[in-house]
Amino acid sequence: MSSSSEIDKARALSELRQFLKKLLLEPGTLEKTLEIAQRHYGDHKMLDKVAEDISSETLVKISEDPKERTLADTLFLDLLKEVVEESKALY
Repeated sequence: MSSSSEIDKARALSELRQFLKKLLLEPGTLEKTLEIAQRHYGDHKMLDKVAEDISSETLVKISEDPKERTLADTLFLDLLKEVVEESKALY
């Protein structure tokens, strides 16, 4: 594995760790982010709207511009979308 690849992985893990800490600092943040994702489910700009609402309604800040999002931001938004899709499929 190349040195730059290891640095990239370490950076991504650090970003994800910091992101998870933000989620855990505010009680109810995870529930709120799921509610926001459900609110925008099916919208063609779902991830952008979810990022905007999460930033305005919680301590977690996610760039509205997809090009400026960290890997942790992108992973979290994708995971939220996946969770909402799976919950919709159950019903």
